[in-house]
Amino acid sequence: MRLEFRSWIFGIVLVLVIFLIFADISELEEEFGDTGGRNSMKSAVGSLRSKSNSGELIVSSAVPLPAYERSKGSMQFGTEATLPKWRHNKTLSLKIRKNILKFLDAERDISVLKGTLKPGDTIHYIFDRGSTMNISKNLYELLPETSPLKGKHFKNCAIVGNSGILLNKSCGQEIDSHDFVIRCNLAPIVEYANDVGVKTNLVTMNPSVVQRAFGDLVNETWQEKFLARLHSFNGSILWIPAFMVKGGEERVERVNDIIINNKIHVQTSYPSLRLPHAVRGYWLTNKVNIKRPTTGLLMYTLATRFCDEIHLYGFWPFHRDQNHYLVKYHYYDTLKYGYNSQSSPHAMPLEFKTLKSLHEKGALKLTVGECGRPT
Repeated sequence: MRLEFRSWIFGIVLVLVIFLIFADISELEEEFGDTGGRNSMKSAVGSLRSKSNSGELIVSSAVPLPAYERSKGSMQFGTEATLPKWRHNKTLSLKIRKNILKFLDAERDISVLKGTLKPGDTIHYIFDRGSTMNISKNLYELLPETSPLKGKHFKNCAIVGNSGILLNKSCGQEIDSHDFVIRCNLAPIVEYANDVGVKTNLVTMNPSVVQRAFGDLVNETWQEKFLARLHSFNGSILWIPAFMVKGGEERVERVNDIIINNKIHVQTSYPSLRLPHAVRGYWLTNKVNIKRPTTGLLMYTLATRFCDEIHLYGFWPFHRDQNHYLVKYHYYDTLKYGYNSQSSPHAMPLEFKTLKSLHEKGALKLTVGECGRPT
């Protein structure tokens, strides 16, 4: 009788334990999305505070961030812990540069040059080989005669992504202190200068940005807004991937018209037809299986050619940060995106995991927390 009673009690306890386990899993799914997203978040974020021989991911913060609304009410989270200082692994950085040079050369592949094409030439899109476009007179006029990076070399470079992780981190002054600053997709800088800085040496512009952020330039209002954004990048290299996929050729032509007609002081650059495949080939040999590299990964790969140290800011492909605060997809708008969507050509959590690993080994510095105040 006493044995049966114990078995009965054990059964109840077992049921309760199983219930609690599944309840915890359900809450995680609600926090981070589908199973793939949850696993990516756990693998990429779960070890942010783990020690490594080469340094750690910088997530230090002296001031607590404001509380954010969670799916089940509001909850305050503590401040982030200060982690050991990152150390640059020069040997590994040089090795990566050498290996990447086996696949591509940033000085050569950053842009098609005038001597390689002429107006009227027909080319196939990189990711849409069945479709073609013709080189227009305006596009040819804007092709550089020599590589914008010919003979360039910098001690340190900053690559600034557009994640909302940048907000309230006061990284602007630190970003601007770098010798060469790369920004992505014409993201606004003036009104966010405290967090993202303003110095820009190279800025990318995917054709889709023209539609999403500037109304396809269909009227004077949108054109003026676009002109103001271009003026904020005065003197920079404007990197336009015009030959990637069909659909953006009209937008590229409108942009080219505006640059020429308004004499905008930017140095236009159009990546080579081999660049994306070469970048993907390098990462595949390192067992990073990506369908199409993001702009951020493309920029890092190119930067290894002419930068001794590479520091990344605004790279964070998750809905919440390491302390469970909500994070905007872009720091400057309300766009939402499924980071783990099967329809997306990008594999952002996988790329982040790769960059985080390189950070831990000292090959690059990945900053996702508040930047240190200048001394």
